[in-house]
Amino acid sequence: MSNASVFAALGDATRLKLVSRLQSGRHLSIAQLTRGLELTRQGVSKHLHVLEQAGLVSSKRVGRETRFRLRPDRIVRARDYLTRAAAQWDEAVERLKAAVEG
Repeated sequence: MSNASVFAALGDATRLKLVSRLQSGRHLSIAQLTRGLELTRQGVSKHLHVLEQAGLVSSKRVGRETRFRLRPDRIVRARDYLTRAAAQWDEAVERLKAAVEG
């Protein structure tokens, strides 16, 4: 699971809403996650599958339903990557600025 797959999965507004709903840390069912969205359970299930493939959520069976939970470690790793990339860009801009003003 790469950072690219995480960013691709988070690049959709519906998936961002689902991630936000899962921030509580509780396992939530598709029915719970669908409430208030203008999507069918099948539509939400497809989005959850993308999030699961990217390692952002995990699922477990509870009786006849599947429940989903956020895996914050993947978001933390992606955030750390962005922090490192931003620092590299800041350094490059400073070098360019020094060369131009030089």
